[in-house]
Amino acid sequence: MYGLMAEFDTAEQLLSASRRAHAAGFRRMDAYAPFPIEGLGEALGFHTNAIPLIGLTGGVVGALTGFGFQSWVHAFALPINVGGRPLISWPSFVPVTFELAVLFAALSMLAGLFILNGHPQPYHPVFNVAGFARATRDRFFLCIQRDDPLFDPARTAAFLHEVGAREVSDVPE
Repeated sequence: MYGLMAEFDTAEQLLSASRRAHAAGFRRMDAYAPFPIEGLGEALGFHTNAIPLIGLTGGVVGALTGFGFQSWVHAFALPINVGGRPLISWPSFVPVTFELAVLFAALSMLAGLFILNGHPQPYHPVFNVAGFARATRDRFFLCIQRDDPLFDPARTAAFLHEVGAREVSDVPE
């Protein structure tokens, strides 16, 4: 068993159930809805993510790469004095440095999002629940995973019914 999945009719019910589950101590859970729900991430206990730091790190590495490569080429690999300017003329290096900072930041954030979200993931156990196909249309689901420290199949199912679940289903592995 992967966990227990509760089905709700409205976004408000899902949000309320998520808040109550988090308040009850459940931490290994996820919610599925056909559209974004304001405050659902906080209700589930999600915290800020590492993507801004990954983007900043990628941008700094890109800027250093762009500036360093241009400096190396102009000062050591092919030192040509054009118009009496210095070999490392930083104002002319700004456009390439900026573009590489943006490129590296964007690519590192893309890679970070794929890695942190566990993609590619063509299969997930929640797809085994019969009614889960409606999660993209008109139903809202809360799944509490088996590896949660408070998970007990009978008590968790009773809790999900208590918070207003229309139906509670086992999620087979």
